[in-house]
Amino acid sequence: MVETQAQSVTLHTGDIPIEAYVAKPIGAGTWPGIVVFQEVFGVNEHIRSVTDRIAQLGYVAIAPALYQRQAPGFEVGYSPADLELGRTYKNQTTAADLLSDTRATLVYLQQQEPVQSSFGTIGFCFGGHVAYLAATLPEIQATASFYGAGITMMTPGGGAPTLSLTPQISGVLYAFFGTEDPLIPPTDVAQIQAELQAHQIRHQVFMYPADHGFFCDQRASYQPEAAAQSWLQVQQLFKQYL
Repeated sequence: MVETQAQSVTLHTGDIPIEAYVAKPIGAGTWPGIVVFQEVFGVNEHIRSVTDRIAQLGYVAIAPALYQRQAPGFEVGYSPADLELGRTYKNQTTAADLLSDTRATLVYLQQQEPVQSSFGTIGFCFGGHVAYLAATLPEIQATASFYGAGITMMTPGGGAPTLSLTPQISGVLYAFFGTEDPLIPPTDVAQIQAELQAHQIRHQVFMYPADHGFFCDQRASYQPEAAAQSWLQVQQLFKQYL
């Protein structure tokens, strides 16, 4: 692992300021950029930790605050009340704003001297859905989507399900799910895989004997073995395609 440094920065989508947490390697060199999409709980300690871990692998990692329009500075833990509040703000987001914020994040990365012109994303929970959505942007070459609920049924803000945008994906997509996830039944996973195959999207779908949120070591549903195995796949994805 490489030595890193981190800071909070402010991006702009038009005249809207978007806070973001950035971690990057220290020293000379250039690295690919990775956008980290939060859970419903905001850019909290866990998401900052994931961002740091990615930077330690040799990437410039950035986690934009997806609730900036609804609740600037939002960051909570994992209690039932936190979940309810996070879902309230999630329900106020729109696909158009999420894509706009992602584009602004990519522009920020492109303006940073140590960043190569190769970009990936990783997202968890709500962020897993956002990662699938953002995979439709032509700049995104590698996507790691963890247990993104609702992909087959809806899109943020309303409209056709995000799954219907699958033909627009040009990069590689890895999707990670738990077989015990009550939010994402096996039929949804099968539908996602079938759509990726139908449109010849380069992809892999990974299933683990785990619940929703299995990657997060701060949640009761944390499953260490599934987290470790999926992390190896994420490293392989970014190393091979970025």
